[in-house]
Amino acid sequence: MTRPIQARLLRWAAAFLFLYSLILTLSPSVRERSLEVDYRLSHWLGFLVWGILALILHRESSKSLPDSDPYLLPAAALLSGWGLMTIWRLDSTFGMRQLAWLSLSAALVVIVLRLPADLGYLRRYKYLALAGGLLLTTLTLLFGTNPIGVGPRLWLGCCGVYFQPSEPLKLLLVIYLAAYFADRFHVGAFGRSRLALILPLAMPTLVMTGLALAILLIQRDLGTASIFLVLYTILLFAASGKRRVLLVTASGLILAALVGYFFIDIIHVRLVAWLDPWTDPSGRSYQIIQSLLAIANGGTFGRGPGLGAPGLVPVAISDFVFAALTEETGLLGAIALLALFGLMIARGLRAALLAPDRFRRLLAAGLTAYLGVQALLILGGNLRLLPLTGVTLPFVSYGGSSLVTSFIAVVLLLRIGGQPDEEPAALPDPRPYPLLGGFFLLSLTAAALATGWWAVVRGPDLLTRTDNARRSIADRYVPRGDLLDQRNAPITVTRGETGSFVREHLYPALAPVTGYTDPIYGQGGLEAVLDEYLRGLQGNPASMIWWDHLLYGTPPPGLDVRLSIDLDLQRLADESLSGQAGAVVLLNAQSGEILVMASAPTYDPSRLGEIGESLLTDPSTPLVNRAAQGSYPLGDALTVLQNAYAGGDGLSTEEKRQLYELLGLFSAPELRLPVGTPDTTENIANLHASPLQMALAAAVLSNDGTRPAPRIALAVDTPQQGWVILPALGEARQVLNAAQAKQAAQENLAEGSPYWEFSGQGTDEEKTVTWYVSGTPSGWQGTPLTVAVLVEADSPARARGLGQELLNAALGE
Repeated sequence: MTRPIQARLLRWAAAFLFLYSLILTLSPSVRERSLEVDYRLSHWLGFLVWGILALILHRESSKSLPDSDPYLLPAAALLSGWGLMTIWRLDSTFGMRQLAWLSLSAALVVIVLRLPADLGYLRRYKYLALAGGLLLTTLTLLFGTNPIGVGPRLWLGCCGVYFQPSEPLKLLLVIYLAAYFADRFHVGAFGRSRLALILPLAMPTLVMTGLALAILLIQRDLGTASIFLVLYTILLFAASGKRRVLLVTASGLILAALVGYFFIDIIHVRLVAWLDPWTDPSGRSYQIIQSLLAIANGGTFGRGPGLGAPGLVPVAISDFVFAALTEETGLLGAIALLALFGLMIARGLRAALLAPDRFRRLLAAGLTAYLGVQALLILGGNLRLLPLTGVTLPFVSYGGSSLVTSFIAVVLLLRIGGQPDEEPAALPDPRPYPLLGGFFLLSLTAAALATGWWAVVRGPDLLTRTDNARRSIADRYVPRGDLLDQRNAPITVTRGETGSFVREHLYPALAPVTGYTDPIYGQGGLEAVLDEYLRGLQGNPASMIWWDHLLYGTPPPGLDVRLSIDLDLQRLADESLSGQAGAVVLLNAQSGEILVMASAPTYDPSRLGEIGESLLTDPSTPLVNRAAQGSYPLGDALTVLQNAYAGGDGLSTEEKRQLYELLGLFSAPELRLPVGTPDTTENIANLHASPLQMALAAAVLSNDGTRPAPRIALAVDTPQQGWVILPALGEARQVLNAAQAKQAAQENLAEGSPYWEFSGQGTDEEKTVTWYVSGTPSGWQGTPLTVAVLVEADSPARARGLGQELLNAALGE
């Protein structure tokens, strides 16, 4: 049954990789939504060679081991092919190199398949093999290099061909330990096979393993050193059945981590980056943060092969290949990858249980542990389950030494499990094997759950981070919706062609309100609050969003949003406020629509790349929307409203608090716009408010005593229903009765003008500010309007002049 099952599984693997390769080829056309693109073609060479090598290995294994495990080779072939396509997608040069190493691996597999089946030669020459591996690893201390020019010198070689001796050293250590422990078994009392005293038995192996660890620690190859220690522990546990071995090693690892945290810089950096990566996302934690962002970007189904941005993750072809693969195949792809490793581990442990002698049983357990432990270390590092170790993901990551070693481990497992005529060796204590199987099962399950956590649960929040450049990349390929004024005049638009869309700010003076969307500084203002509409993730049919994500890996085109802003009046306010720090709000006192929202000083969002850093430290805070986010002392500016509420009598402190509560001064305006934190001070004499809060409070005099619910985003242009009204988030609130509002407005009419007005000043420890508030009286035949002006100076005349000019223009006078 081995041959047909193995052949069928390899055909399924080939079909998967063919489909994967086809999608990679078409991905440029899909991304740019055009047929006139440069298609990806070079990776087909990798697929063709992989197919030929898979066929050769199938025939050779079927000939040499007709009854070998039918699942190991297909799983290894699929993982290596998947990794090859992922590497090729990231860098075709490294893809070619990986293909060369894959060819060498296949050749070595064929050679091992033709060697004697009992593997006795490995047992006989264990000392020589391990000594040779240690010698090669030692040579890296003298002649070692690093292919990228910086970092630990762990490789030997030159001219583009490099070999990392520590990779095969893992295999040689497993062979040595399996042979040594197998040779020390003897039959004790009551016919039970057991190890002699563990310490005398382990002493020679401790010396050899300790020597290897010392070399690796000198090289600062902490990942490989950790694998050596864990492999030693697992083999000693499998041989002795003593659980205290696991406890001693776990205690040793914890102690080493504590010592390293306080005394060894590289361990300290990695542990800090693991424990709290969010405090330094652009520094020591940059790799892990970008890995999590890639996984989050993949979501459930992935962006699609060739449609993600895995190249944003450092060393994506090697250390973070899992994150790169998950970004483009999603949670489902990650689970499939984990299942393949789980299958290999299960079949490896099965080979150990069926092994015909103690040496091959321990060897199979060690080889399985090597593949499982190395996979878990890199998976845990990518998912922030473990600190980063810098090892490779077997079969998948770029790295010739790792690929060759992994395939040799698989062919040895095939050899061990391919002797059905031999009876399995006696197993006096089977407990270590189910425990190992349970450990790997729980670990892979934890990796799957962690992937789901970052991809699905935390994904939406992570993708809004300012250090997620994937948003800006997607915005180059999918047009973002426009921001329009109330007459559909453009304010902020997207222009260009697919692959080169750019955001243009046609009226940059409104930037404190409209905000920005930038790959470095993230988003602000309306661009942030309305992002779901502008990116097409809200307002489009759910089927369209799902289909575009599945087909293109991006949202559908964004939707235009109409604002209540009147650009003509907005220009007048900005020009009048120029040169003076302050803010102006003009609104429809009945509907709450904000016609003008000016804040000065302002900035040009199209120049964030040039001036972004200086804006962050500018003492005049141009990034702050003073109209909605500013907080200024009210002083005596509310005297008119207090008198209207009191009906001529004075107000107690508690009555003032009730009035201010009705006016909304203790709560943030409910609005589709970032607003400031409300003042909740107990001492209402020191109460602060924003110009927006002041305008809404004063609107009661123009709206028959009712405070309106504010609105600035009026409607969104949907593909199915056209313009759809966006309702106000809050509700109107009755503060005064109509008679009180009308009387107060009449008592405060401006001389020779049809509108009421009042002003005031507030002072705090920092400065004195001037308020001017005006509006149409109740019963006004036209649109009821209210304006609030705030000048950050003792300048009543300027505040009054600015407010009157704007209100007169709005009234057509």
